[in-house]
Amino acid sequence: MNYIFYFLIVISIVIGAINGKLQDVVNSIMTGAELSVKVAISLIGIMAFWLGIMEIAKKSGVIDFIAKLIKPITKHLFNEIPEDSPAIGDIAMNFTANAFGLANAATPFGIRAMEELQKENNKKDTASNSMCLFLGMNTAGFQLVPTTVLAILIGIGYKNPTEIIAPTLLVTTIAFVSAIVLSKIFQRVSRQEVQNDKNS
Repeated sequence: MNYIFYFLIVISIVIGAINGKLQDVVNSIMTGAELSVKVAISLIGIMAFWLGIMEIAKKSGVIDFIAKLIKPITKHLFNEIPEDSPAIGDIAMNFTANAFGLANAATPFGIRAMEELQKENNKKDTASNSMCLFLGMNTAGFQLVPTTVLAILIGIGYKNPTEIIAPTLLVTTIAFVSAIVLSKIFQRVSRQEVQNDKNS
């Protein structure tokens, strides 16, 4: 990735020099560097705010309450693992944190959920259906509040940053549902292929 960025910068400078717009390229680099610092500071502020809210919600029991609400759905989706598996709670907590756009807070729950799913996995060298489903759902990144995107928009001085909430909710919902549906379809196809191999 470093080589790609280096290549892009060099090409920009060369083309700018050829076209006599080297000064514009230099100005853009300086402006971009300044803007990146502003965005980073804005991002730190809003992430600190939401992580603080998340911590308060966690200590007050709100997160546990939300996790319990979605736990029956989680049990239904991950029906290949025992109902009392610790992975169920970690998965619920992971999705709750992701829904509020707090990927940093969601990551520990996601890692712990994968570790628990691996313990339930009979084939240790192959990802189980539950692991694939969880990875697909987690990657889809369903979000009620796109915290990071809001922070970036605020940082660059966007006039109405909250207008991104509805489109983000729509897109991430479609991606989330698609991940579940496709995962279940592939599970069924895989199961059918295994059954056919046994019969033959």
